[in-house]
Amino acid sequence: MASHGNKSEEEAAISEAPNTPISTIVIIIAMQTEALPLVNRFQLTEDLDSVFPEGVPWVRYRGVYKDLNINLIWPGKDSTLGVDSVGTISASLVTYASIQALKPDLIINAGTAGGFKAKGAVVGDVFLAADCAFHDRRIPIPVFDMYGVGLRQAHTTPNLVKELNLKVGKLSTGDSLDMSPHDESSITANDATVKDMEGAAVAYVADLLKVPAIFVKAVTDIVDGEKPTAEEFLQNLAAVTAALDNTVTQVIDFINGKCLSEL
Repeated sequence: MASHGNKSEEEAAISEAPNTPISTIVIIIAMQTEALPLVNRFQLTEDLDSVFPEGVPWVRYRGVYKDLNINLIWPGKDSTLGVDSVGTISASLVTYASIQALKPDLIINAGTAGGFKAKGAVVGDVFLAADCAFHDRRIPIPVFDMYGVGLRQAHTTPNLVKELNLKVGKLSTGDSLDMSPHDESSITANDATVKDMEGAAVAYVADLLKVPAIFVKAVTDIVDGEKPTAEEFLQNLAAVTAALDNTVTQVIDFINGKCLSEL
């Protein structure tokens, strides 16, 4: 045991981590349509010798880009219905499993989102989330109410925002694509610019296991607009995914060779 007043090797490693160049990143993406452009861009290959438990549908793509070990994790298809495994449960599970197996220096949760015109969002905008909170965990009991909201900060990235001229807004997460009146009230209370179905769950696990995380969200639909959300989402998904792909690529290029403290 280290003598009093001297740091253990583990403590020293933790304190020095922000000054160590980022080496391994995990990108969490909910939908195959969102994931494949980045898989192709970085020439990632599917890991057939899975690091995940046997039987789960989760897919890991991996590769090396410049000085970065890139792991892109997609939760895969629901085994019964064959649709993307979207939502907070899948997101939290794959985030936990990825951190345990891959020990990343940084998590990037990238994906599409609904935006609010009242907060200045338009289709095609890409936002970096300043913080994440839930809008559908309503527990109207003192303190439990704050637990339900689950507000968590993203890793601070002032240099990244400035260099890429990214828009910054607050992210609100729930397990429904549409927005009920209760959800709308909570989203307003969260002061959200964008809403998704994964971010706050990824933030919860990342915070639990003390791994820095950032959130890149591209707007497919205007939640407080004129068009039905599902219709507008499907109409814009392909074009907005291309914008997401370009921004995530720029983010990764910026991250390469830098320490967490330099973001």
